[in-house]
Amino acid sequence: MKNTRDPEGSFYVRHSLSTIESTLLASLSERGHNVFTLEDVISTLGVTYENAKVIVNRLEKKAWLIRLTRGKYLIVPLEAGVKSLYTEHGFVIASHLVNPYYIGYGSALNHHGFSELVPSVVYVATSKRRRNRTVLHTKFRFITVTKSKMFGTEAATISGTKVKISDVEKTIADCLDHPECCGGVDEVAKSIFFEHKELDMKKVVENAEKMGNKTIIKRLGYLLELFSYHEYEHLFENVELSEGYPKLDPKLPKKGKFNSRWRLLLNTEIDPERWMR
Repeated sequence: MKNTRDPEGSFYVRHSLSTIESTLLASLSERGHNVFTLEDVISTLGVTYENAKVIVNRLEKKAWLIRLTRGKYLIVPLEAGVKSLYTEHGFVIASHLVNPYYIGYGSALNHHGFSELVPSVVYVATSKRRRNRTVLHTKFRFITVTKSKMFGTEAATISGTKVKISDVEKTIADCLDHPECCGGVDEVAKSIFFEHKELDMKKVVENAEKMGNKTIIKRLGYLLELFSYHEYEHLFENVELSEGYPKLDPKLPKKGKFNSRWRLLLNTEIDPERWMR
């Protein structure tokens, strides 16, 4: 059976269910398993692994399921209608795509209200390697980090599902680590400029040290000094900066002035006055 699209190709038309397919979906839904695995199918229906694969493949073709990862599926609810018009919050989908994980970078920055920039993708930090993918028209970008960076998260309830999101201080540290994942260093600089009183800056520095990337310290120290936030100077008194001059914004070309105080290549201009207009 092939999926049937509408004439404009914008949705799949759902097909009727067999008795065994209806029994499976009803049983899983009754138990609140809107996301399930092949093992759930086996235990629910008492079928073999091969039979379970056949059943879910048919349900997927009939537009009753969406495959999230290998062996893991999302039930398209009845309210999606015959045309299977359905969407789900990207953070909820991300929570089922990889483990361990947390929603971070530009996605977390926007979630915490520190940025008005809505990322075109959902940024997911994980210690496992995953290819970027698209599910339900939402793009997911997986940022592979070391296990030592998988900390600083909090639980948030999205569409009735608890998901892991980096807390505000870890989000700032992550964005300074990879500014290219939040819209550039200008975007995280803007967040620090306007929201510094909402941040535990000591915790940001501690996060950076725990992450083992001195470039985060360099970028943070430079920005705080640029903004004349002198109340944070004591946080850097005993910090030893690494050799080398990394770029202030890794997305931009390697050109500009060298800042010896923070050992940075200032390859972009941060202008707070522009944000005030």
